[in-house]
Amino acid sequence: MIKAALFDLDGVVFDTEPQYTLFWGNECRRYHPDKPGLEHRIKGQTLVEIYDQCFCGALAGEQPAITQRLNDFEAQMQFDYVAGFESFVHILREQGVKTAVVTSSNKQKMESVYRQHPEFKSIFDAILTSEDFDESKPSPDCYIKGAHRFGVKPEDCIVFEDSFNGLKSGRASGAFVIGLATTNSPESIAPYADVVVKDFHDPILSQYIK
Repeated sequence: MIKAALFDLDGVVFDTEPQYTLFWGNECRRYHPDKPGLEHRIKGQTLVEIYDQCFCGALAGEQPAITQRLNDFEAQMQFDYVAGFESFVHILREQGVKTAVVTSSNKQKMESVYRQHPEFKSIFDAILTSEDFDESKPSPDCYIKGAHRFGVKPEDCIVFEDSFNGLKSGRASGAFVIGLATTNSPESIAPYADVVVKDFHDPILSQYIK
């Protein structure tokens, strides 16, 4: 019996990953032209971790400028729901399943979300951001804390993820993991998910709705 559904944000709730790939692709080419594809390898990490791993040392002084460009970018982003998400989460809540966003995004980014979607907070029973976690994905810390927020075990939860780091995080927590092929191909994420779907219209999700 599913007691809680834990959703990543970008690429799961919102179809924003192409926009972030564009932003981080530009930044990575600017500072790391010798590391093609780096923008894909950092998906699912917090901004702090991205800085610690990719923009540290001699590049540490560039962090304020990158942050400003990111804030400006996010303020102009479009937050469009992934197909079928709104109706799916509504059905879950009608059936008493707790719902939470578990995202590596920070509170400042979420303010941009709330401005575009005033209804957003009412869709979820909890919203956990990077400030709530000690470790970032692929560590299971965030999903373990998401489950504990509702007083349930991760094994009683479904995790919805799209990135490799996120999928690994959900699986390591012990939750049942549904991978959305919104960011990566179904074939590439299949080894890290229990089920792979295109979006929330996928008929297989009916198994998880009474």
